Amino acid sequence: MINNHSKIFVAGHNGMLGSSVLRILKQKGYKNLITINKKKLDLRDQKSVKKFFKKKKPHVVIIAAAKVGGIKANMNYPASFIYDNLQIQTNLISASYDNKVKKLILFGSSCIYPKNLKKPIKENQILSGKLEKTNESYAVAKIAGVKLIEAFNQQYKTNYVCLMPCNLFGPNDNYDLQNSHFLPALIKKIFIASKKKKGKIVKLWGTGKPLREILYVDEAARACEFFLKKKTKSNLINIGSSIEMSIKDYANKVKNIIDPKVTIEFNKNIKLDGVKRKKLDTSLATQYGWKAKMNFTKSLTKTIESYKDFRK
Repeated sequence: MINNHSKIFVAGHNGMLGSSVLRILKQKGYKNLITINKKKLDLRDQKSVKKFFKKKKPHVVIIAAAKVGGIKANMNYPASFIYDNLQIQTNLISASYDNKVKKLILFGSSCIYPKNLKKPIKENQILSGKLEKTNESYAVAKIAGVKLIEAFNQQYKTNYVCLMPCNLFGPNDNYDLQNSHFLPALIKKIFIASKKKKGKIVKLWGTGKPLREILYVDEAARACEFFLKKKTKSNLINIGSSIEMSIKDYANKVKNIIDPKVTIEFNKNIKLDGVKRKKLDTSLATQYGWKAKMNFTKSLTKTIESYKDFRK
């Protein structure tokens, strides 16, 4: 039974999601949290990971560690995205089993699902069609993680689960324009344009038409804490929200908070649009008792303020 004194290893605690998980667990009163900097432990190194687990003996493992990035990064570094993520997941999952970890949660991404699913996506639609080419390597790695956990649960009766969130945003995000996701990129570009005295124009990739579902990162972290203590028959559970808008609408929402005088222009290159729609069906999570409670405007404003602090 997981309780506030269980030893919990949060892998990837310095990232946006991992730091949020750590923050929420502390707020919930968990006393025995384990973290380690990636400079001290390379999660791609199987021997080092096994040695770390043997020493620390965690009861719970949360895998928020991953190599992530936006469309451009995925297109430029496909080998890195598939190799690094396969290594990280495989090492952590196998070490967890070897050391009798009671509960493991792996975070994935909605990009694991086929690109042409127009209705809200159910968990059983994994591997039912072709993936989006621009992030295929990352998706294949995450699918492998899902299937690895499914296999461990089936063969060894482990209690491991994959949480598949939609696009996450929040404090401590990645604002590198070459590697970030769409929302932090919008925030950074619009903020920079807002500081100009003249010509406050932001030029964005694509048509602005694709629809995206987003979730504040603390909501995903709360889902993690919720499912830590929940016995589930399902090894794959979607985590999403009620917020779904076009890239263009998100851009306008961000600019209205930062500076309404900024002008948004899209380059209309359809090749940079990615998937046209990615909306998750979260009815399974709801059946288990979890539902997002995000106030979007409040969460977005908080995120923008955190970015301003980040720049200081």
